[in-house]
Amino acid sequence: MPKFLITVSYTIDGAKGVRKEGGSSREQAARSAAESLGGKVEAFYFSFGDQDAVVIADFPTAAAAAGLSLAVAAAGGAKCKTTPLLTSAEMDHASSAKTAWRSDPCCR
Repeated sequence: MPKFLITVSYTIDGAKGVRKEGGSSREQAARSAAESLGGKVEAFYFSFGDQDAVVIADFPTAAAAAGLSLAVAAAGGAKCKTTPLLTSAEMDHASSAKTAWRSDPCCR
């Protein structure tokens, strides 16, 4: 199943929600939401700085991962950045793919 890195930045209302309901409730909400889309949260951590939470999750499709991101954004409590993750084997496959791309001679 495709794996994704999701970074979360809380809005003011989202931060107020964490203060009121605690971190465990936010983690459980993320797990439930992922499962409702056929996904599974592998790891959920709170962090400092630009991102308030970091999640690694599996989803059956990129569309399912995007669905979660849209639902979170529409609720207004947080902004998500969703990044697809590749294994070493997937990168090996990608690096050996033959493409029609031709580099400009000035860039070689």
